Amino acid sequence: MANSYKQSMNLPQTDFPMRGNLPQNEPKRLEFWNDIDIYGKVLEKNKDNEPFILHDGPPYANGPIHIGHAFNKVLKDFIVKYKSMRGYYAPYVPGWDCHGLPIENKVEEQLGKEKMSKIDTATFRKICREYATKQLDGQREGFKRLGVRGEWDNPYLTYLPEYEAGNIEIFKKLYLDGSVYRGRKPIHWCSHCHTALAEAEIEYGDEVSPSIYVKFFFTEMPEAFKEAAQAAGMGDAKSGVVIWTTTPWTLPANQAVCVSPDAEYVVAIVDGQLMVMAEELSAALIETAGWEDVSFLEKDGEKLLFPGSALAGTTYAHPIHADETGVVLTGTHVTMESGTGCVHTAPGHGVDDYNACQAAGIKDIKMPIDDEGRFYAGSCLWEGMTTDEANPAIIEWLREQGSLVAHVDINHSYPHCWRCHEPVIFRATTQWFVSMDDTGIRKASEEAIKNDVTWYPAWASNRIGAMVADRPDWCISRQRYWGVPIPVFTCDSCGETVATEATFDAVIELFKTKGADAWYTHTPADFLPADTYCPKCGAGVDHLESCTDVLDVWWESGVSHTSVCEARENLRRPADVYLEGSDQHRGWFQSSLLTSVAAYGIPPYKNVISCGFTMDKDGKKMSKSLGNTVDPNDVNKTLGADVLRMWTSSVDYSQDVSIGDEILQRTSDTYRKFRNSFRFLLGNLSDFDDSRDCVAWDELEPIDQYMMVKTANMLDTVTKAYDEYRFHHVYRAAYDFVNDLSNVYMDVAKDRLYSEAPSSKRRRAAQTVIMNILEVMVRVLAPILTFTTEEVWQHYPEAIRNRAGREESVQLTSWPSRDSFVPALPADTTALADQWTCIMEVRDVVTKALEEARAAKTIKKSQEAALEVSVPAAALAVLDAFDEAVFQELFIVASVSFHEGTELAAQVSVAEGDKCPRCWNITKIGGNANHADVCERCAAALDEIGFTEE
Repeated sequence: MANSYKQSMNLPQTDFPMRGNLPQNEPKRLEFWNDIDIYGKVLEKNKDNEPFILHDGPPYANGPIHIGHAFNKVLKDFIVKYKSMRGYYAPYVPGWDCHGLPIENKVEEQLGKEKMSKIDTATFRKICREYATKQLDGQREGFKRLGVRGEWDNPYLTYLPEYEAGNIEIFKKLYLDGSVYRGRKPIHWCSHCHTALAEAEIEYGDEVSPSIYVKFFFTEMPEAFKEAAQAAGMGDAKSGVVIWTTTPWTLPANQAVCVSPDAEYVVAIVDGQLMVMAEELSAALIETAGWEDVSFLEKDGEKLLFPGSALAGTTYAHPIHADETGVVLTGTHVTMESGTGCVHTAPGHGVDDYNACQAAGIKDIKMPIDDEGRFYAGSCLWEGMTTDEANPAIIEWLREQGSLVAHVDINHSYPHCWRCHEPVIFRATTQWFVSMDDTGIRKASEEAIKNDVTWYPAWASNRIGAMVADRPDWCISRQRYWGVPIPVFTCDSCGETVATEATFDAVIELFKTKGADAWYTHTPADFLPADTYCPKCGAGVDHLESCTDVLDVWWESGVSHTSVCEARENLRRPADVYLEGSDQHRGWFQSSLLTSVAAYGIPPYKNVISCGFTMDKDGKKMSKSLGNTVDPNDVNKTLGADVLRMWTSSVDYSQDVSIGDEILQRTSDTYRKFRNSFRFLLGNLSDFDDSRDCVAWDELEPIDQYMMVKTANMLDTVTKAYDEYRFHHVYRAAYDFVNDLSNVYMDVAKDRLYSEAPSSKRRRAAQTVIMNILEVMVRVLAPILTFTTEEVWQHYPEAIRNRAGREESVQLTSWPSRDSFVPALPADTTALADQWTCIMEVRDVVTKALEEARAAKTIKKSQEAALEVSVPAAALAVLDAFDEAVFQELFIVASVSFHEGTELAAQVSVAEGDKCPRCWNITKIGGNANHADVCERCAAALDEIGFTEE
């Protein structure tokens, strides 16, 4: 008989499969979205609404996408899809950074040295463009496979003519207002890549360097200690300073020694020589040098102390070049952290050195190193050597000269080129710079950081603020070919720079119509106004030569606020959000800020979100050589993109995040919990039509009302988290809700859903609740589980799915609100929520007691249990407001009684009565002539469906 009764139950019916088979099914969703033009339809739906612009930071068009790319793009997709569902007009225009050295290097490798030596610049650039296009096409498909929605057929590319022209518009503004200048200054130089580098192109790594201490001898004994030396009988002794450096190769370019103006200095007597050093560092120096029997010059019986300023102007014999001298300067950059307090100063090889020499009137800067990092012929004894080759040779030469005090190799943090990862050098060259202070860019940027931008996380404001405060002038010129040319001209008659509003406008027009390649195929006379002339010597346009340098790629990507946000009709400047990795505080965030503030006086963004790096499961940096990388394409093929998207939502992106096979497998297990919950909801709504079957609020059972309020509260929490870009809070709120849904309400409601008459009020009440839950969950998870929620949407109950006017995609729906619940929620649900907080505390105690009773084999299932529950008076007052049936259903037991006690406790016994063969509850059997073997509720259900026992 039990088997025949099974046929009478309202068991779940849905075509929504338990197994997602995401790798096979997600591409079908992509095809569906493409067929209906989901991107265009979402924009059309919201076209008259307030815009929200998330501006995409361009990844580099080189190689397939990696897990960091996927993490970045999925986070952006969360925001765009959420904002669209909130009704904002939210276009997403992806972009790519297509210029720069990595592409040049790849093309050079492909061509080989022989072909490279014969190729012209225009042809080389054409090949670079083809390479970049192929790379970005591959990345584009990878991003689309992740479910990221955007204007993929019309992305912005930094090599497109309109983008290149935007570079010149910003350069024009900054040049004409005096922010851009040409100067000879020390900058980071990569000898391997043969180009200047900006601060944003530097990465730091440990390097072993030779740390040496060297004597520089004065040409005359300084007045600061001459009297004391004479008093000690050493008036004729050799005297000098001891300097410390970790770059011996810079000694041939030495032009000064800097001391701290206010620090105290002493004179050590060593081997009959008088050597000056900072008092604070003297003990450490003596120990490192291994000096013994060291004494100091004295005055009035005490060690002679004098300020560094007393040495200013003293000259010394050059340590390398016998016919040259240097001078002692004071500098506030001299610290007492390490060394000797006497700083070897080579203005061609250091910013502090350069600034100190400029302030002292030393304008002629020595630069013995060429583009390849080798000493020029005739520059010194080590001509032709690289800096690394010269280091040991110079140290040995100093030892032979008797001026080397000590040599100790040290391991320290050292700047490296971000592209080739080789150590860089500081080298004075003639470059183009953006002044940070001449026109107030630094100050205005600092004010914008503090007052005009919201930073996520908040501490990022201090991070980028410190970087802007400390950065030097921005070197924007590069000695390469694949990039946007610096739009200035040089007179071949006198060397004067020619750049006017008219010449800039001519270049802008040239780039808009023909692209930057035209710079290399046309002469200035081809596109400049005929009346262009050199302001210095009067030479005409035929005597002008185009600049051969290109702009820094950070400048290029930084001007996207103009080349993209302002240039495109569907975008605007400033953007609402920039989102990139935390390294972009010194990269794109900063270059965008500086160019926008300099050109327009405002930042290019209202909100900046920075995310951490993707690490392996142990928190280690990913590396192909270590075999700990995660390929998003592999994840798509094995687990599915929605699992990767769910993982992205689950982590706190403001920090570095870990990912690996085990982590993804756990995420996949969690995904199945969400999927199974969707399947339960859909399966139990197969005969439900919300336009006909929803019940009124007062017809809902108490637990139904509680679940409606709990759903609304979850919606509030999730919405707030989305608004604050806290996606891991979205995940946590949804995860906790689904857990409660599965462990409590789904478990409790099954009896009503399966056993009640199909159209009974109690069953329709439960269906009303799960319909509301489904309507909320499918929407709030749509930005995250973008494929699965679409699948859910297409498997809605037939009566709803076929309704005229229904949105064809979940992405075209609107965000839910408390006002969208049917039936409407009461205005104040606080009291109800408080009641159920108390009730659920009682349930926890009951659940534990039932588990112990099952373990003791007192009962097999909770339906067999009779409960006696002791509760404190305050809780009892809450419970007494409800019928026993409410708790029989909630606890899934046969009977419940409560009595007052000092603490919560539950006793379990076996309930009296018969087991209904249809619903399996312990209850009264009989009472219905047609169905005498089942309980009254089941008999009524059987009557409604016209069931007869066999």
